[in-house]
Amino acid sequence: MRIGDAAAAAGTTPRAMRLYEERGLLPPPERTLTGQRLYTDRDVARVRVIRQLLALGLTIEDVRASADRLHLIEGDTLPEYGEGVCDKAGAVVRRRLASLDAEIERLTEQRDQLASKTEPGARL
Repeated sequence: MRIGDAAAAAGTTPRAMRLYEERGLLPPPERTLTGQRLYTDRDVARVRVIRQLLALGLTIEDVRASADRLHLIEGDTLPEYGEGVCDKAGAVVRRRLASLDAEIERLTEQRDQLASKTEPGARL
């Protein structure tokens, strides 16, 4: 299927499909004689998994670190934890969780500081 159809089937845009290819998340697809990209159902399933990982808060670089393992995921949904999870992916997730925890702590401190300035009698 061509890029527009594949993108629609994966719930994304052709631009995102090209970005995933450029960043190494999606292998270069076959091309027609005129240079148009041709995607398979397996490519569409892979893009759906990529989108799930990104929606969970992973970055493109996080996903790229494990892109060589994405083909091992059956279908188009992420497996439950412990079902075929590799050490490399686990390390990526742990780093991202630590980063998110640090950001939550920073934002909580910032929120508390702002709240203390807006209490009755506080001056900005």
